[in-house]
Amino acid sequence: MRAASPTTTHVTCTVEDGIARVRLDRPAKLNALTLDTLEDLIATARWLRQDKTLRAVILSGNGDAFCAGLDFATVLRKPSRVVGALVPRPWRGTNTFQEACWAWRRLPVPVIAAVHGHCYGGGLQIALGADFRFATPDSRWSVLEGKWGLIPDMSGVRSLSELVGLDTAKRLAMTAEVISGKEALDLGLVTGLDSDPVAAAEALVEVLKGKSPDAVAAAKRLFDGARTSSARRTFARERAEQVVLLLARNTRIARESAFAKIAPVFGPRSR
Repeated sequence: MRAASPTTTHVTCTVEDGIARVRLDRPAKLNALTLDTLEDLIATARWLRQDKTLRAVILSGNGDAFCAGLDFATVLRKPSRVVGALVPRPWRGTNTFQEACWAWRRLPVPVIAAVHGHCYGGGLQIALGADFRFATPDSRWSVLEGKWGLIPDMSGVRSLSELVGLDTAKRLAMTAEVISGKEALDLGLVTGLDSDPVAAAEALVEVLKGKSPDAVAAAKRLFDGARTSSARRTFARERAEQVVLLLARNTRIARESAFAKIAPVFGPRSR
């Protein structure tokens, strides 16, 4: 039985047929981030992580934008709360700002961000926490913190450097330049362009649903872990994951379905 969904203020989440659709829901403010929004994102990701029938997450924004970044005016009204949000949790290694982005990487299923309109500052870093990003060609992307004399501090330093390389990451962070979805694609920030990025995300989900959820989860773990592991450690993890998969029920289902040329019906994820 799935646990009751968390009570949230600025994030909505629906789950149907194993697909979670998570939406930033502050459209009047272009989904600008408050501390409540960040906590809502963390709570939602944690709740979804418990569901072994979950196959994928589509992360989007209601209204005219994905996310315009941090709502400084609202956040700074409660300085003591900001201080608390900046303190990292020892068991996670992230603070509230960072975990709102990194929590999506912790999920054992693919997370796909569907981006339109503004994708600035903290919003960009949330999008980078996803495994894939589809965007409209005219979406606007910026590491906007540089405009205010700040740096990307919501896991963006790690995410940016992984996706676009150090020199481009430094340039984006130092200049705070605004680029289009097309330019973001050229730089490697975006997986693909589509006039309807949610539809593009849904299309990818349909492909992923036809694959073993255990294999998909293992691939995510391996590729994410390979970023910081030695080659030797990565090879060891490959072997360990493969042994488990060879014995898994969902692997047998995938194999038998492929031989029979029928659509597989998978069981819940093993972990």
